[in-house]
Amino acid sequence: MPHTLATAPIMILNGPNLNLLGQRQPEIYGSDTLADVEALCVKAAAAHGGTVDFRQSNHEGQLVDWIHEARLHHAGIVINPGAYSHTSVAILDALNTCDGLPVLEVHISNIHRREAFRHHSYVSLRADGVIAGCGVQGYVFGVERVAALAGTGKADT
Repeated sequence: MPHTLATAPIMILNGPNLNLLGQRQPEIYGSDTLADVEALCVKAAAAHGGTVDFRQSNHEGQLVDWIHEARLHHAGIVINPGAYSHTSVAILDALNTCDGLPVLEVHISNIHRREAFRHHSYVSLRADGVIAGCGVQGYVFGVERVAALAGTGKADT
C-alpha cells in the first residue's frame, strides 16, 4: 500500500551528470548546484509536513534499485533521469512496478526546445506529471505535486 507524507519520505532521484550541476553547461542548466536543489526540495517537502530522501547516480542499475526501494518505503518519486529519459526502458519498467505511487518527472531545461532525440521520454509513459523548462524550481513543483497526490495522512477538513 502506498505511503503518505506522514509515514514516508519522497524519494528524489537524479540521473547521470547531475552531480555536476552548477559546473556543467550553466547556460542550459544554471548555476545552482545539486546541494542547492536538495535544499529546495527539503524546504518544499517540509511545507507539506514531509521529508525527502535525495539521491544521485550516474549508473542506470543503481537508479533501478532505488526505484524498487521507493515502491516499498516512500510516499512518491520525483525523478530527473537526465539522458536516461530518452534511452532507458529499464527505468520505465522499474517505475511501472510502482503501482499507486506518485511519480513526477523533472527536467531543468525545456527538453522540447533542444535536440530532437531529447523530445521523447520513456519515463513520461509512467509519470503522473512532467515538468520541464522551469529550472531547478521544477523540483519544487514536483515535490508539491507528489505531496498533493500522496496526501498527508491527515483527515481533510
